[in-house]
Amino acid sequence: MPKERLYPKGMWRPSGSYSQVVITEPGRMVFVAGQVAMDEEGKTIGIGDVRAQAKQALENVITAVEAAGGTKSDIVSMSVFTTDARYHPDVNAVRREVFGSDFPTSTMVQVVALARPELLIEINATAVISK
Repeated sequence: MPKERLYPKGMWRPSGSYSQVVITEPGRMVFVAGQVAMDEEGKTIGIGDVRAQAKQALENVITAVEAAGGTKSDIVSMSVFTTDARYHPDVNAVRREVFGSDFPTSTMVQVVALARPELLIEINATAVISK
């Protein structure tokens, strides 16, 4: 199955061994790598503020899906990794702000740490874009 990799403008370009966005055919499935609260220059947004970090991570996910030709309504599944399960209510509040009532499936997992010590949340996603 052929895969297309995208590095959307407005998102930090990874230097590691992974792709930000991978698209497959047929059915235009879009797989978005874990997004954190980093802007295009790699600066962390919202240090110490899980709501600000969740909002930036979700904006990065949506930017990736839009770069693949979709919209946030095409996001069907997300995995949320957080350094503290007590952030759950705050993350849910941001999700409601971003998605309204059009929620994708989601799993939240508490992890020991993320890639940088100031990061509180990471979100990966899958979208399906109809042709």
